[in-house]
Amino acid sequence: MLPELAAPEPVTVEPPHALAPVLLTQSWLDLAFLHWAVDPAEVAPLLPAGTVPDTFDGATYVGLVAFRMHRVGWFKLPGIPYLGSFPETNVRLYSVDGNGRRGVVFRSLDASRLIPVAFARAVVRLPYLWSRMSVRHDGDTVSYTSTRRWPGPRGAHCRITLRKGAPVAAPTALEHFLTARWGLHRTFHGRPSYLHNAHPRWPLHRAELLHLDENLIAAAGLSTPMGQPLSVLYSPGVPVTFGRPTPGVRALRSGRACRAACAACAACAACAACDGDQHDQHK
Repeated sequence: MLPELAAPEPVTVEPPHALAPVLLTQSWLDLAFLHWAVDPAEVAPLLPAGTVPDTFDGATYVGLVAFRMHRVGWFKLPGIPYLGSFPETNVRLYSVDGNGRRGVVFRSLDASRLIPVAFARAVVRLPYLWSRMSVRHDGDTVSYTSTRRWPGPRGAHCRITLRKGAPVAAPTALEHFLTARWGLHRTFHGRPSYLHNAHPRWPLHRAELLHLDENLIAAAGLSTPMGQPLSVLYSPGVPVTFGRPTPGVRALRSGRACRAACAACAACAACAACDGDQHDQHK
């Protein structure tokens, strides 16, 4: 049996840990953050081993995040201008591991450059997909389009148009929870892994959703969201760095430890019934 697991780290607007050495650099620009509340019990089986849904007031969230990736680069070398710059739209979930590290889990990442998509799938082991995409500005409105090409399901799509609003002087606790994420939980060659990131505090803006037509969330294995997103935000973007991956927590075997790490367990029958080993199956 593993030792008791750490409580989740506080949500912070600045990176909680120093990042060294730097492995990747990039900028995330013109971001649209759309979020819906979802049942933790639906999300839990989709997360990597060693993680549970991260929750806010008993709910976890699915995020649809569209933006422009700009000049991805290795170490501290200059970013690549063409292959390293492209539109991207991801479907992400919110996770916390046995060490208390909060993060995101990507269910899909649509991008418009085939070579970076193939590299990320083969080498980094992230679920990138090649899509026809665009990000367009018209005054204070921003439109994002995506139609999947490969590997599928072909035709999976997303159309978002929003109007940028006023800067957010004081984000709510939920807005911090959804945007201040300092790592990525994933499975790398069968082993859990955590990839740290760092960037300046988000410059967030209110946003009005003018149009949404998408099936990327359903294509990522989740139920189609009902109704409008609970949270809609825009950001002009931030420069981002990633550090080297660190090992994740291999399993959550203690039922008591599982429940201590997962604030959602009151709503999650699989965790509530966990007797020590069932949580591995729950993953």
